Amino acid sequence: MKQLVRSLTTASAGVALAVALMAAPVQAAGVTDEDILNDQATTGDVVSYGLGPQGQRYSPLDKINTETVKELRPLWAFSFGGEKQRGQESQPLVKDGVMYVTASYSRLYAIDTKTGEELWEYEARLPDGIMPCCDVVNRGAALYGDKVYFGTLDAKLVALDAKTGKTVWRKELGDYKAGYSFTSAPMIVKGKVITGVSGGEFGVVGKVEARDAETGELIWSRPVIEGHMGTLNGKDSTVTGTTNATWEGDMWQYGGGATWNGGTYDPATNLIYYGTGNPAPWNSHLRPGDNLYSSSTLALDPDTGEIKWHLQTTPHDGWDFDGVNEFVAFDMEKDGKVVKAGAKADRNGFFFVADRETGKPLSVTPFVSKITWAEGWDLKTNRPIVIPEGRPGNPVQAAAQPAAAGTTAPEQHAGAVFSCPSFLGGKNWMPMGYSPDTKLFYVPANEWCMDIWNEPVTYKKGAAYLGAGFTIKPLHEDYIGALRAIDPTTGEIVWEYKNKAPVWGGVLSTAGNLVFFGTPEGFIKAFDAKTGEEVWKFQTGSGVVSSPVTWEEDGEQYLAVVSGWGGAVPLWGGEVAKAVKYLNQGGMVWVFKLPKSA
Repeated sequence: MKQLVRSLTTASAGVALAVALMAAPVQAAGVTDEDILNDQATTGDVVSYGLGPQGQRYSPLDKINTETVKELRPLWAFSFGGEKQRGQESQPLVKDGVMYVTASYSRLYAIDTKTGEELWEYEARLPDGIMPCCDVVNRGAALYGDKVYFGTLDAKLVALDAKTGKTVWRKELGDYKAGYSFTSAPMIVKGKVITGVSGGEFGVVGKVEARDAETGELIWSRPVIEGHMGTLNGKDSTVTGTTNATWEGDMWQYGGGATWNGGTYDPATNLIYYGTGNPAPWNSHLRPGDNLYSSSTLALDPDTGEIKWHLQTTPHDGWDFDGVNEFVAFDMEKDGKVVKAGAKADRNGFFFVADRETGKPLSVTPFVSKITWAEGWDLKTNRPIVIPEGRPGNPVQAAAQPAAAGTTAPEQHAGAVFSCPSFLGGKNWMPMGYSPDTKLFYVPANEWCMDIWNEPVTYKKGAAYLGAGFTIKPLHEDYIGALRAIDPTTGEIVWEYKNKAPVWGGVLSTAGNLVFFGTPEGFIKAFDAKTGEEVWKFQTGSGVVSSPVTWEEDGEQYLAVVSGWGGAVPLWGGEVAKAVKYLNQGGMVWVFKLPKSA
């Protein structure tokens, strides 16, 4: 593929001011740390993934509300074009009349927010042989200073001039030939670009890294599997954990734990929260022990990369329950006290509320209807109450382990179990949101299970490192996906919206008492945030598997969402994938606003 950069000619400062008064966009003029920290409160832009570093995905805008939303209508639509459609999971950013939005196959566009006119496009030059596990998606960019940053499928981090789209610097995050890739949105913390990596299914070791936003030079690197050495300012720093404490032999050297879904940052605790993926291989009988720090949430010092605490949500994971789901900071009122808390809806089916200063769980409750791997969580020992027969069997003992009752796995897959949720999770990558108005979390969930069995496997660079087989199945006849409003003080599901197809996109809540959310059937929908009543919908023409945003411009409130079906479900969904094969691909940005009369 070729690299393509098209740009508008910039004007002098005086001319730019005049142009701004004429309502043409003045391209991003210096995003600061303060801008990012205040992103949720400043309604004229969206300069960070999650509408603020805490990732609450809430806006105080209320011009679009339960009364006016029925008048919401499209202003413009922009096509990513070409044949490179596939899954579109991006969250747009908006600054000074310019939208920055990424697309499949490592592309980034700058678009005039008023007209939908393309200002410039960057298309990464991807080599042959890239190995993204779960579609050619990209979830978003980051803005800082006069630059825009995003990652590519060959595991590169690129910094572009926000005005022109020209490359400023480009750094390697990992060897794509070994299985490394990058799909999440970078995060800016205190002048540093924070990134993770994808590739856990190939045995690569997950890591979180910080680079100087101006130069791209590496400041610190923290591998997340015990036994690996971290670095700080170009020198070895500390070993992660204690070598062989929870991993036997040399399995930790290819231990997985990919940090593929990005992180959040809480300025109140000065901690970065990053989720880690499944241990490698999936066959847990090959790696006895808890396998730290896989399937966990880590709290990291943003200045040094040192791990301050960890919460392992699935010790000795044998079901591919990546712990990468976002940890969202919020202040919780309970028993007359305000607790600095954080919440996480884990792939393993449990909703965690924890003290975000220490990582100690305060409550752990199911948010899906069926969990077969654990009975619950013991808050005293801080461990799940695991159901032994819920773990797929050891293939070495296959002859003595017939497939468990309830599975439809072929006889040769001895040791197979019927397991809920499936490895695609009670919640996968799609970000939840929190409203400080309703004090509820809005969680995109899926109800599906799987037949899963283990197989022998050995590590080989650049080859799949699973050691397991599976078939995903829907749990209920009438729905798979659900949007659930959860009270974090009790774990109670206050309301839910059920969707026939699996849901795969993020949410947005607003002070207009609305929750916006897209479906694979192509709709962007709005719900009453308190009751769950559907109050508006619009058909975009392709599945919505992205995260909507809202902002204010010239006194008017805008809404934007990316449309384009894809992601992991069509690739890994088994029987579920067959059930939704009729869904059309696409690649569009849709922007909406109220007419003046409303």
